[in-house]
Amino acid sequence: MSEFDTHIRKAASQEQDATSPQTLKDQIADAGADVRQRTGDALQASTDVARDKFKEAADAAKEVAEGATDRFEDMAGKQQRSGADFVSRLAGNIRQAAHAFDNDAPFAARGISSAADYVEDAAEKIHNGTFRDLVDGASDFAKRQPAAFLGLSVLAGFAAVRFLRASGKQTSSSHDEDAS
Repeated sequence: MSEFDTHIRKAASQEQDATSPQTLKDQIADAGADVRQRTGDALQASTDVARDKFKEAADAAKEVAEGATDRFEDMAGKQQRSGADFVSRLAGNIRQAAHAFDNDAPFAARGISSAADYVEDAAEKIHNGTFRDLVDGASDFAKRQPAAFLGLSVLAGFAAVRFLRASGKQTSSSHDEDAS
């Protein structure tokens, strides 16, 4: 036999060994382990990307919420100051009404003046306090002075109705003038 034949037989023998059941089983196991490793790496990379994107989305949502909260607080503050100014003007009007009763009914004038003081104090609390302070103060006053609270509530209701009617008449008369 020549050296060439020996080499071919040796290569065929190795090829036969490579295709033996044990070697094939090892190759499949190695391939499975390789696929498992690559899958694990891909899953980990996907998890990392998803976690980063979720964190970015959460941070963006937090920034939007903080901006909305700031805008809401600014608007609430403006409305609070506007309400305090309105209540302060109301206290002044009540005080003027009290002065109108000074000569004819001093007892009524003192009661009305006392109500004006309370309304003025409420205006100051509205201007300087928080919404929760206002609710707590009104609740405490209602518990201490239920009759006065009911009376002020009725008075406020009448004032609101009068105000709305007067506003409605002004609007309708301005429409009438525009039509002329």
